[in-house]
Amino acid sequence: MPGLEDLYREIILDHYRTPRNRGELAPPAAHAVGHNPLCGDEIEVYLDVADGMVNDIKVGGQGCSISQSSASMMTQAVKGKSLEEVRALVHRFRSMMSIEELDESAAEVKLGDLEALQGVVKFPVRIKCAVLAWNTLTEALTQTAP
Repeated sequence: MPGLEDLYREIILDHYRTPRNRGELAPPAAHAVGHNPLCGDEIEVYLDVADGMVNDIKVGGQGCSISQSSASMMTQAVKGKSLEEVRALVHRFRSMMSIEELDESAAEVKLGDLEALQGVVKFPVRIKCAVLAWNTLTEALTQTAP
């Protein structure tokens, strides 16, 4: 569907040109760094969690349009969500990228604009670009209380 592909391309480019939630958060925010040595993409995730909710999230780093757009979209998707919702969203996104099997608990999770990245699976070498921010978020989540 060419019209849908154009729309998805525009969403990705919009997040690349005007990234959301860029910056850093001061400690005690959780902080994780992700790097894809194959292409040089780098992502930093800062995560402020209180009472089981993501109060704020910031990202930094550099890389291709896919990695940076994915990071920007990820921040919008997880901000204000519970840790349980964030973990389900990570699982759902990773299943869309064909990295994890989709189970019933994540099947109902809505991805919204993140679906713009589903075309990446046609280019296996770019999947790592799309999931870098999500893997880095997962690492930052390990630093937060359960």
